[in-house]
Amino acid sequence: MSDHNLSEPTISYEKLLVEFTELLKRNSLKYTKQREIILETLYNSNEHLTPESLHDLIQNKFPDVKIGIATVYRTLSLLEDSKMVTSISFGAAGKKYELDNKHHHDHMICTKCNSIIEFVDDDIEHLQEEVAKKFNFKITTHTMQIYGTCQECQNNTK
Repeated sequence: MSDHNLSEPTISYEKLLVEFTELLKRNSLKYTKQREIILETLYNSNEHLTPESLHDLIQNKFPDVKIGIATVYRTLSLLEDSKMVTSISFGAAGKKYELDNKHHHDHMICTKCNSIIEFVDDDIEHLQEEVAKKFNFKITTHTMQIYGTCQECQNNTK
């Protein structure tokens, strides 16, 4: 296992905000304080958030700012399309999002409680490179999601 701090951002908030502002301009969208608050809340969160949980977090932290859930959905969609956020789909239960500003990591997802465990394993990374080399395949990016049952859910079924 690697010893990266998985929650440590690889980009400063200031630089991320510049990228976000440029993204808005490229898409002919106005910069608004609401959109920035969505970005800032994602940046400061170490969780994978649903649009609803992100909206709740914002309402709790910024009670005087009015942000509609539709604005959250649209902003997340824009960020995902631009590769600034990544998501994990939970089928009918929707998606959970995180900013793509951390060191590379993979996910283990509990199919009972939907908890997400982030991890980095150097052996797995090396094996992926070996398999790609074997098939003369150039990896540009990858995501790994392992599904199963977390320790807490296993303990609750005993």
